[in-house]
Amino acid sequence: MERIQKIIAASGAASRRTAEEWILQGRVKVNGETISRPSHPVEPSDRIEIDGRPLPAPEEKVYFLLNKPAGVVTTTADDKNRKTVVDLIDTDKRIFPVGRLDYDTTGALILTNDGDFMNALIHPRHHVEKEYSVKVEGLLRKEESARIGRGLDVEDFHTLPCRILSVRYDQAKTSTSLKIIIEEGKYHQIKRMFEIVGHPVIKLSRIRFGTLTCEGLSPGEYRRLKPHEIKQLWNLSRFGNPER
Repeated sequence: MERIQKIIAASGAASRRTAEEWILQGRVKVNGETISRPSHPVEPSDRIEIDGRPLPAPEEKVYFLLNKPAGVVTTTADDKNRKTVVDLIDTDKRIFPVGRLDYDTTGALILTNDGDFMNALIHPRHHVEKEYSVKVEGLLRKEESARIGRGLDVEDFHTLPCRILSVRYDQAKTSTSLKIIIEEGKYHQIKRMFEIVGHPVIKLSRIRFGTLTCEGLSPGEYRRLKPHEIKQLWNLSRFGNPER
């Protein structure tokens, strides 16, 4: 038996949050009876209706890796009519991005219609690594790297410990290039972290999400994930990084 909210989301008819709203609004029936609890259990043989119409069969799960270019928003729709990451993927499925990258940030982005997969990958308690290539203003000192690595108070949250590596200074000694590995993804997190230590971000690209990189993909190109890659990501979300 499965919860009705999960069954509706799995069909592609709505997200879990929207499904919950429909249930609370009395729009969902199981075997002709209106239900009021999102956790209501259903059997595979049960007849589910939304507004009197049968629930569609569950959608095929799809998983894509996109090398996100700059100038594209990480959302499914945009009220300013800007191009979205979903516009770059040729599919008839109702996909959504796993986490987000800023408008001017590039790199590895997963898109899927599997809500459970998305939640497993983005929750910080699952310790799925995201690696970024960063260029910042000024010379980043060791003590500043150590401060970021220990975790910072960033307004409304405290960042988890992270790793900074491959630090290089440009010849004019006006900027620093580096890589940073984090296990969470708060709003503008990396930009805010470096802003706190006095080094605004000039350029930012996600070069790895878990086990995935954009090798072989030009900006704007994408590919479907292979079954073993999906399994690897599930394992990372369940068991964490083996090197931790």
